[in-house]
Amino acid sequence: MPVRSKLIGFGGYLPDKIVTNADLSTRVDTSDEWIRTRTGIAQRHIAGPDDSAASMGEAAARAALEYAGVDAETVDAIIVATATPDQPFPAVATRIQGALGLKQGFAFDISAACSGFIYALAVADSLIQTKQARRVLVIGSEVYSRILDWSDRTTCVLFGDGAGAVLLDIAEPESESVILSTHLHSDGAHADILYVEREGKDGPSLRMNGREVFRHAVTKLAEVVDEALHAHGMTGKDVQWLVPHQANLRIIDGVAKKLALPQERVIVTVDRHANTSAASIPLALNEAVRDGRVKKGEIVLLEALGGGLTWGAALLRL
Repeated sequence: MPVRSKLIGFGGYLPDKIVTNADLSTRVDTSDEWIRTRTGIAQRHIAGPDDSAASMGEAAARAALEYAGVDAETVDAIIVATATPDQPFPAVATRIQGALGLKQGFAFDISAACSGFIYALAVADSLIQTKQARRVLVIGSEVYSRILDWSDRTTCVLFGDGAGAVLLDIAEPESESVILSTHLHSDGAHADILYVEREGKDGPSLRMNGREVFRHAVTKLAEVVDEALHAHGMTGKDVQWLVPHQANLRIIDGVAKKLALPQERVIVTVDRHANTSAASIPLALNEAVRDGRVKKGEIVLLEALGGGLTWGAALLRL
């Protein structure tokens, strides 16, 4: 019988500092109404001087381990999805490995921008299926506030900082809880519609053609959602929960409408977290599992699109 993986732990971390739309309106030419109408965002968490991709990822990982009720030393691998590492190397994942006191296993980062968590989840699932690891921590951790041009109202209002984590384990043969499948795509021809400029006036700065990103998100997310469902002979009616990348409420609503999912079956955190890139899906999933909305045995669909362009989906039975 083939080896399958399942999610057994969930964790998250958000910095203490909250910046509202009203706060931003004192820095750039914007308003609460302008931001809410176009994105659904009301506030975002911003990293403090003691926060880093590694420290936030560690906190999320510890929460996931605590939820699962397992010791850190039983973890075989750590994969961190991040577009905002603290330094070129060593990897954020190895920093977290050291902070957790792990002497065994391996750790590495994945860079796929906002799709990073889906990519990391797919790799972790493959590691377990091929028996290279039994337990894998998958973490999304981002400090986007440090690559934003805070004079550009088209981008600085969109992003926030934070980290989310899940712990994967081997699923017992009789287990209902499994990762059903993951589906990954990229298209480098569109790399220049969402990227980080190496040297802006204050260092690296994110640049985005919002209209083009929105257009690709609508079509590509619809396609990959169909791909995931068709792989299992499912339709939107079989999905209990949609946990999307939290980039823009209009995109989230569009995917939900395609699946014919009512709003109460869509996990939305973009209003409070803004776009935390690779951290957004695990943060949203952690919140929904811990508050009791998402329950064991339910079908959950994850989807994301990010710079690259990269996009993907994962179908789970929790």
